[in-house]
Amino acid sequence: MIRLNRRALLGALAVLPLASAVAPSARAQSASVQTIEALHAALLDIMKNADRLGVRGREQRIRPVLLRTFNLTAMARIACGRPWTDFTPAQQQAVVQAFSDWSIATYANRFDGFGGESFATDGESDLPNGDHMVRTHINRPNDSPVALNYLMRQSEGQFRVVDIYLTGTISELASRRADFTTILRDGGPDRLAAELVRRTADLLK
Repeated sequence: MIRLNRRALLGALAVLPLASAVAPSARAQSASVQTIEALHAALLDIMKNADRLGVRGREQRIRPVLLRTFNLTAMARIACGRPWTDFTPAQQQAVVQAFSDWSIATYANRFDGFGGESFATDGESDLPNGDHMVRTHINRPNDSPVALNYLMRQSEGQFRVVDIYLTGTISELASRRADFTTILRDGGPDRLAAELVRRTADLLK
């Protein structure tokens, strides 16, 4: 069953001004909404087949979906913050690969069973800087729904996720930046890449 009280999503969210907010029913469903609903369909699939697939089977099934849906290079750069510009190209590549594998393994580990959950799309907001916020929630039997909002940014003609907000306000990347800052201070990008590889192995045991 999906676990939502995860440390990785603790952090602070700066207030984002919204230019407009239109529910999908009020206009043709956007490509951003379609992307998120495809992600949710894939997550429900691995949840319903979690035991049969096992954690490594879930990782293999969700990997191509997350690579299409998330801009993991941008997310790694944002999570590292200012030190990113001091990395060599080889170090940047190593951190992006380790970050991507860790993010995918986290989903495979987290969505480990099905207990009647469902996803619903609430609407989409267009932000002044051109980003989109797709607002959704998770329905949980015998528990309150949980808001799950996706910040999407255009890259190479496609909107992809660059951050996720749990309960609508808790930034995933803000939490990761706080974690990565300590690792980078103590050991630099090589230490960060090695730590993410270690975490990935633990998640896929």
